[in-house]
Amino acid sequence: HELIVRGTDGGGLSAVCKVLVKVVDVNDNAPELVLSSFSSPLPENTVPGTVVALFSVRDRDSGANGKISCALEDQLFFSLRPAYKNYYELVTVSALDREETAQYILTVTAADAGSPPLTTTQTFTVDISDVNDNAPVFNQTSYTMYVRENNVPTVFVGAVSAADADVGLNAKVTYSLAPVQAAERPSCSCISVNSENGHVFVLRPLDYEQLRHTEVTVSASDAGSPPLRANVTVRLVVLDENDNAPLVLYPAQDSSPPSSELVPVSAEAGYLITKVVAVDADSGQNSWLSYHLLRATEPGLFTVGVQSGEVRLRRPVTDRDTVKQKLVVLVRDNGKPPLSATAALSALLLKDFSDVRLPHSSPATEDEADSLTTYLIISLVFVSLLFLISTAVFVARKVCKRKELKAGHVLYGADNLQSSLADAVAAGTLPRAYCYEISLTTGSGNSEFKFLKPILPSLPPQHCAVGQDPDDEQDFPCVPVSTEDMAPDNAGTLSAGQFNSR
Repeated sequence: HELIVRGTDGGGLSAVCKVLVKVVDVNDNAPELVLSSFSSPLPENTVPGTVVALFSVRDRDSGANGKISCALEDQLFFSLRPAYKNYYELVTVSALDREETAQYILTVTAADAGSPPLTTTQTFTVDISDVNDNAPVFNQTSYTMYVRENNVPTVFVGAVSAADADVGLNAKVTYSLAPVQAAERPSCSCISVNSENGHVFVLRPLDYEQLRHTEVTVSASDAGSPPLRANVTVRLVVLDENDNAPLVLYPAQDSSPPSSELVPVSAEAGYLITKVVAVDADSGQNSWLSYHLLRATEPGLFTVGVQSGEVRLRRPVTDRDTVKQKLVVLVRDNGKPPLSATAALSALLLKDFSDVRLPHSSPATEDEADSLTTYLIISLVFVSLLFLISTAVFVARKVCKRKELKAGHVLYGADNLQSSLADAVAAGTLPRAYCYEISLTTGSGNSEFKFLKPILPSLPPQHCAVGQDPDDEQDFPCVPVSTEDMAPDNAGTLSAGQFNSR
């Protein structure tokens, strides 16, 4: 500041001087930070070196009091760099991950060089926006679920769960059954999964004896673009229920009569007669079988091994014991409730095994066998009678034919043949009349026909066999034959049966 000072005395004299007041700066102004641009939120896939904010700083003091320095507090992902003059840039220095840090609070401090220095703090809140860079993750590496056989349809057996670290649509998970690869075995079509909550259902009743376990692949997919997915294996184990009764393999319980076990009367107590063998299609305790003697002809004579099914003598055989013993063994499983089957068998108490003539079947089977035997005998008698009658008829016909052949020694004479040919010509059945030389013998087995010269239309009188009426053609027709052409050297033979076939 410049001042002019005038001094005047009492006599009226004065003087003038100039006073220059120089104001010395005091550090009484803090730095100022002026923001030019700021970007928020930032995508998490922002590349390093991206400018987040641009700002300038100033201080109205001078000298050292106006010299400003800026600093960013404790940051690994961002930094400050000078742009030009008093401008600074806030930039990223490494990759960002929203799933680790969704928001960054950056503090920039501007300080002057005064004594004491003055500072100004500016806070930048940087939000990180989500990018679909995370696939769904299941809370288990695999799932094992259990269902009892003979289940009701659409029974709930468990649930799968997957989480996505992203947000919004990128984190919305839907579930589905993954398609089976061509090289893989087709999976069971009885499993379904709810697309919204991952609940797993069994659609139809299962049978433990046919399907004990199966595996499917469940896929979890988010709604991002492009969507990301993850797969997990779900193993469904079918639990057995006691729904199968024991099956007796030996002795066979079919419709055929059961065979009898031979027991010597000299056998001592503990003698092994036979063993009942049975199986159960169930598993676990449902297939544990026990054997019990249900009833017997002599209950005190036999014992059955509870675990082994061996049928043994409890005591020695006595003379009072019936030769044929029948037993019924009960086979029962250990299920709840238990199921059972029975095995019927018989035993013969014999002194000598070579004398086995007793029937081995039950009374009902014996009745059926007797009825079947009766039917077989009746059928055999009927067939035999039919065969004998047919044989008798056949022999009778042969005898009659032989008698007829012996009765007629000469069937046709020369006159007979000539008359028959004339009739044939007159009737129009022969275009021309021919003369045949025919010689018949009773026992001849061969025949010969020889054509001779044609007979002229004017035929000689018809001649028939001796004793035959010319008008009687019921048995044998008369055949016109030229007697003058009947030569002994051209004679042929023809059997009666063969001539009749003409």
